Amino acid sequence: MTAGAAILLRPRLSWAGDLTDPRVAGIVAKKIGIDTHDHIDVPLTAAETPGPNLDLAGELKRSDLSAICMTFATDYQTGDAYDRFLKGLASMDRQLERNGMQRSLTPDDIRMAHKQSLPTVIQAVEGGHFLQGHLERVEASYGRGLRHFGLFHDTDASVPLGDVYTNPPRYGGLTPFGAAVIKECNRLGILVDLAHANVQTTEAALKVTTRPVIISHTGLGTQLGNNPSIAHMMRPRLISKEQANMVANAGGLVGVWTHLADTPLEYARNVRALVDVIAVDHVCIGTDTKLTQASPRPGGPPSGGPRPDGHPLGGPRPGQQNARVGERTNQAWQDQTAGFY
Repeated sequence: MTAGAAILLRPRLSWAGDLTDPRVAGIVAKKIGIDTHDHIDVPLTAAETPGPNLDLAGELKRSDLSAICMTFATDYQTGDAYDRFLKGLASMDRQLERNGMQRSLTPDDIRMAHKQSLPTVIQAVEGGHFLQGHLERVEASYGRGLRHFGLFHDTDASVPLGDVYTNPPRYGGLTPFGAAVIKECNRLGILVDLAHANVQTTEAALKVTTRPVIISHTGLGTQLGNNPSIAHMMRPRLISKEQANMVANAGGLVGVWTHLADTPLEYARNVRALVDVIAVDHVCIGTDTKLTQASPRPGGPPSGGPRPDGHPLGGPRPGQQNARVGERTNQAWQDQTAGFY
């Protein structure tokens, strides 16, 4: 058997038969592909527990990604954000156990999982709302497996960390608490994610951090797609060449999402546009999609509609079998049959 044939027969490449060029399968098999921002809907309250069983391993294998930064947010419901955070982690524990999976806690864990063709995840969270001013919770979350910390989301935390790009500026950029959280993440070895931060917050964060950061999911402000109404809504969530260069010059990464790209070719062009600005070593994939089926949450975003801020990423309506095109990682584009990566 040739080396190429062995690559094609690897069970990870479930969609190899769809490929027109076997060299593509070889690239996918060899590379460690990580989606730096992929949502997994899990129960966040006792009323929702235990929630549906998710085919996390199956969808990850189908995607042919080596890993995802598995994220969730806690800022859409009333009540105690820290309690929701802990329940979300416990729900993810249950899903990982059910799927025979483990979190990767180090780069070596990811390399080993890839070598063994095992699906794995990196634990992430979107928004520091669960901290509620308690810096010690950063270390506690590290002990629970958190390795990727998105400091900001759509709403301000009860003890704010900084200004969010879709809200009116209130804090002059990074707050003192936000700076303390970044320093604590640096100390522990948690990746700081500045997605949703405005330019002033990004500038201030880069003066504080001693380690490279990531903006896990966004796009370049020049890449607006073909739908003017969607482009108008998404424009505040895109970054300028100047902001991208700030992060790259500090050794960091910027992830390109699949929004505003109706086809894989358009997505590749959006990736290339950012590569042309900050060079390939500073660009990654951050789809901002859902790997598994979306599940509406009590008190959460309206099912099937936009979130409270107008972002078009609501879950399916009751009774729907499939999410809309573009919401799921493996259904990023119309008529897609291959796994994402």
